Amino acid sequence: MRPHEFGELTAFVAIAEEKSFRKAAARLNLTASTLSHSLRSLEERLGVRLLNRTTRQVSPTEAGIALLADIAPALLAISGAVENVNAFREMPQGTVRINTPRIAADMVFLPQLGEFCQQYPDITLELATNDGFVDIISEGFDAGVRIRGDVQQDMNAVRLTADFHSAVYGSPDYFARHPQPQTPADLKNHACIGRREIASGSLYRWEFEKDGRQRVVPVRGPLVVDSVSMMTRVALDGVGLVYSAQSAEHDALVAEGKLIRVLEDWSVTFPGFFLYYPGHRQLPAALKAVTGYFRWRERL
Repeated sequence: MRPHEFGELTAFVAIAEEKSFRKAAARLNLTASTLSHSLRSLEERLGVRLLNRTTRQVSPTEAGIALLADIAPALLAISGAVENVNAFREMPQGTVRINTPRIAADMVFLPQLGEFCQQYPDITLELATNDGFVDIISEGFDAGVRIRGDVQQDMNAVRLTADFHSAVYGSPDYFARHPQPQTPADLKNHACIGRREIASGSLYRWEFEKDGRQRVVPVRGPLVVDSVSMMTRVALDGVGLVYSAQSAEHDALVAEGKLIRVLEDWSVTFPGFFLYYPGHRQLPAALKAVTGYFRWRERL
């Protein structure tokens, strides 16, 4: 088989499985026009139409279904063989695409990205932040990040964080101008940095719990942001109070006297984040390196 023929078959399988030139292009890291040209060349060479395509959808013809059934397993086996060889490399290589909520990107990946890139220079890690639910397979991602309860049962999952404990922070400058809240009800007299929920579009209401008593508090303030790093920055600048997950970074800022934690006895526990990927696929060497590097170390 000539090299260009293998490329044409690979393009066909990706388009037929994704049912989209755009998604297939993302999966193969090629342009949609390149895939269109490859498919056209394959159909001309075989003398048969393999895909029905309109402006809205792509679907295999009867001939395309038959060809896909025959060659998809073979291409998967070839891909697996290549990955087996990659495992023998001293340094794994490849691209790993991960869909992750913004808060997980800030808390899990951002603090370690520099060291990861130095340790694995041949891996390209592509992070796409999205707080909504995404079908990682149809969207061409190798893995996703969600809390454990949101991960599908047929997925493999690796813990990235411990369970979270909520925390409210403010700067010494802010508390020089405002008294520290003693109960959640006191927050009505404070400037609180908001966070909008993607699913509902409403502002997140801060949750508290103490001795079996639960409180949900709607808060108001001068800013609404959707990033942990932004919340930390505005808290340090004395703009207002922030509600976040307790983290090593925040603990360090508290120890340094740059932030003050309040309402600690009203903390709530939330599930931690997991990295998940399809359970029926062979784990590529590059993804294996990513899961091994970012997994929750205290679990080991």
